[in-house]
This record gives sequence, structure tokens and C-alpha cells, in this order.
Amino acid sequence: MSWIILIVAGLFEVLFTTCLGKAKELSGTEAYGWYAGFIISLIISMGLLMKATETLPLGTAYAVWTGIGAVGTVIVGIVVFKDPATFWRVFFITTLIGSIIGLKAVSAH
Repeated sequence: MSWIILIVAGLFEVLFTTCLGKAKELSGTEAYGWYAGFIISLIISMGLLMKATETLPLGTAYAVWTGIGAVGTVIVGIVVFKDPATFWRVFFITTLIGSIIGLKAVSAH
């Protein structure tokens, strides 16, 4: 169950970075809605990360959480924000995904 909680926490990390990116593009009251989404997503993500670390090793949980956030944020950047999808970006994101899977495979929990 802790791994599921950790994955959801990582997805909320992607959400809070996406909200931050959208808020950066806007101004006024539209931006405030995205900033509110950022704060709410941040709180949920951190709370779930704290819950997951009750049973998972802190270093592993944090590495997986940031990895999910990094991979998801790059994908959102490419799809939503039209960031470049160069060979090397995709290559290194793929290696990061492999590292996340490896951490899960060698984890005792």
C-alpha cells in the first residue's frame, strides 16, 4: 500500500509543477486559481510522501517521489508546454524510469 501512496504522491508532484507552469503563463485572477491548485497539490503530495515514509526507507521514497515528479513534469512539459523532445532528453528520462523501477525491485517493502 505504501508504494501506491508514494506513486500518488509523485503524481501530485507532477500536478503542482503543472499548476506552477500554467500560473506562470497567466496573470490576475486566472493565475491565482493555478497558484491555489499549486498549494493544494503541494500539501497533498507532501502529506502522502510523509505517509509513505512511515514504512518505506526515506531515501528510497524520496528518490522515487522526485523521479516520478521529474519524469511526469518532463512529459507534461513536452505535451502541454511544447518543450523540445530531443533524443537525449527522452533517453535520459527513460534511464530515470529504469532507475525508479530498479529502486522498487530492490526495495524490501
